[in-house]
Amino acid sequence: MAKPISKFQIVGVRYLTARHVPGPGVPLDTYAENKIYVVDDIPYNVVEPNFTDEQRSGDEIADLGILGGLIADEVAAARKTGDAVLMTGGNCCHITGVIGGLQDVHGPEAKIGLVWFDAHGDYNTAKTSLSGMLGGMPVAVAAGLTHPKWRIGSHIVAPLPTDRIILVDVRNLDPAEEQLIRATDTVIAAPAPGFPGENLEAVAKDLAAKVDYIYLHIDSDILDEAYTPNHSTKEPNGPDMDQVQAAIDTVMATGKVAAYAVVSVYGEGEGSEIMINSGMALIRGGLEKWKKYGMV
Repeated sequence: MAKPISKFQIVGVRYLTARHVPGPGVPLDTYAENKIYVVDDIPYNVVEPNFTDEQRSGDEIADLGILGGLIADEVAAARKTGDAVLMTGGNCCHITGVIGGLQDVHGPEAKIGLVWFDAHGDYNTAKTSLSGMLGGMPVAVAAGLTHPKWRIGSHIVAPLPTDRIILVDVRNLDPAEEQLIRATDTVIAAPAPGFPGENLEAVAKDLAAKVDYIYLHIDSDILDEAYTPNHSTKEPNGPDMDQVQAAIDTVMATGKVAAYAVVSVYGEGEGSEIMINSGMALIRGGLEKWKKYGMV
């Protein structure tokens, strides 16, 4: 049953994949300056995992697992005290740490659902990927379909069953990736009326009925490219901000969201001001909706 949120724990990730990004490239400092985590009178705290040179293995996949484990530690610490967890900064590679942290504190037997807002499925494996890009694989990693070092390092003991994953939008899928998704019980939902996919409200309610916790993950590139001009994987023909905010509201309304993330917001390059404003709108809007509906 949903309960009021008493505190937001912000996990700020100053990394892209396993690479540390100082300065404005990951706009955590801009978020702080603009006080985007302030929602009425709910207190919040910000922590940043620190992946030191001494911890690095030299293997990028193993390093993603190590960094994921550091994120998991912060997520678990927050959930132990009943906080709502928001991950900002970083990119989609860091979702494994959020899921691992939820398993750390709630147990590997906890029924965790993933609702994935993205222009891409990130469901590729080492065998299906056309490019080998690790950023295109984290959902498959979380589901136990590829790169076990990454998953286990991130504290995911029990891979996510595919019937607990909803992909929202994913308008650009590789052919083999789409074939893999269609072979599983993963659902593709429409971000708004008129877009391809199943009805989000219906599938979100179905998911909420069978899970204990939901992790709602937002890659900013779910938005049409007009909102994300400097995004490295921007895509045309996407939903606008109002449509994405309404879709976030639909998932938050389940009352089962325990963790939320807004990632892949880039603070440098032409169009960065538009990008940052889009990211801040997604963060603030999500927090306000979370407060309205409460959490588990």
